[in-house]
Amino acid sequence: MNLVESMPAPRAWTIELPTGMDLLNANQRLHWRIRSARTRLIRGEAAWQARKAGIPQLARAHIVGEYRPPDRRRRDVANLYPSWKAAIDGLVDAAVLEDDDDTRLVGPDMRLGAVVAGGQLVLHITELSEVIQ
Repeated sequence: MNLVESMPAPRAWTIELPTGMDLLNANQRLHWRIRSARTRLIRGEAAWQARKAGIPQLARAHIVGEYRPPDRRRRDVANLYPSWKAAIDGLVDAAVLEDDDDTRLVGPDMRLGAVVAGGQLVLHITELSEVIQ
């Protein structure tokens, strides 16, 4: 048995936000009140889902953000960065991460997923071993 075979697999969780949520897009020019309401909703839902999933506090994590679009049109998932940021802030609110700085978080790496009616944000969280100083 070599060293790699003896190491346990890292712990991982998946959080699916509700379908049909109004998301934030870097190309939008929204009124501050609408932007704030959407941010609060995404952040609160991510925190709630993390608590519901029982995710413990992690020293460090890698997050892959999967966007499941409502249709097959071409997309630039990087434009959804404001939505990912709000969701990750929700993980901090739920004490999954102490902070979302680069010593504790790798990502979010954004990916396009399968079509889902209404569209959906999904966070795939993988625990990493330690905080980088």
